[in-house]
Amino acid sequence: MTAGKVPVAYVLRRLAQAVLVLWAAFTVSFVILYLLPGDAVLTKLGSAEGGITADPAELAAIRAEYGMDEPVPVQYADRLLAALTGDFGTSVSTGETATHMVVSALPSTLAIAVPALLLAIVIGGGVALLGTYPRQRWLGQLLLSLPPLGISLPPFWVGLLLIQLFSFELGLLPAMGGEGFQSVILPSVTLALPVGAIVAQVLAKSLATQQAQPYVDVVAAKGASRSRVHIGHVLRNAAVPALTLAGVVTGNLLAGSVVTETVFSRDGIGRVTADAVTAQDIPVVQAVIVLAAAVFVLINLIVDLLYPVLDPRIAHTPDAGPARERAHV
Repeated sequence: MTAGKVPVAYVLRRLAQAVLVLWAAFTVSFVILYLLPGDAVLTKLGSAEGGITADPAELAAIRAEYGMDEPVPVQYADRLLAALTGDFGTSVSTGETATHMVVSALPSTLAIAVPALLLAIVIGGGVALLGTYPRQRWLGQLLLSLPPLGISLPPFWVGLLLIQLFSFELGLLPAMGGEGFQSVILPSVTLALPVGAIVAQVLAKSLATQQAQPYVDVVAAKGASRSRVHIGHVLRNAAVPALTLAGVVTGNLLAGSVVTETVFSRDGIGRVTADAVTAQDIPVVQAVIVLAAAVFVLINLIVDLLYPVLDPRIAHTPDAGPARERAHV
């Protein structure tokens, strides 16, 4: 294999792995959802008719309408082929297409997830840099004791605490709803704190490892200032394994949105997921799961392609695997 063909082969291999992950997410979710007890059609009829059970003929007609009267393997094949075109079926609860429900809810979730990601990077990076700075050891020990605490705090508890303080006590920010910039602040902070704690913990460990490397003394001996060594050299190398956290962080944001949007009464992916799980609405749940898997795969693909930018040696290593497989976090 020549050097010129390595990037193409690498990208194709990563794309194949991405397709495999999406297929696995769809298949596993399909199997688990169909193994769960309960019936979405019965749930719909019960809620629509005050708990009155429908007659068998009506029940059979509704199941046939949603394709639930077919054998499970046939249902799987039909849903998989339809999913390839972006069609995850129709919601049993609302009658809308599952794809439309998820896509419509996505902007509201992104409105808190994107600021939360940026805030988590700022908080986590700041804590890690200050906590591992060679001077002020007592301050570093204090700062590095915060990430484990941040990870252990339940998001719903953090959200309720922020509502109590900033909404009820101080009256500065709205406690719920999704209108205006102010309504985004508390949910974003709630999402950002545990994610920022993860970033800080991993980046701090990576920074400490890099500080013990011989090149640090060499650069310092050449006259570089302590700040330049810490930020210009140590941080650049420490960011390589920290970058591999992107996929995990994104997954935490999506998972945390379910709780956060419920606490703050916001419409979004989290609310759609919670309602779909309660109603056992399989098409909607599958659409959410595949969307989450697609975001995870996309972020990790971008990370793997950016990895050689931070470590140019990777571009010249034909057998270099994914970034998260090489990094020792």
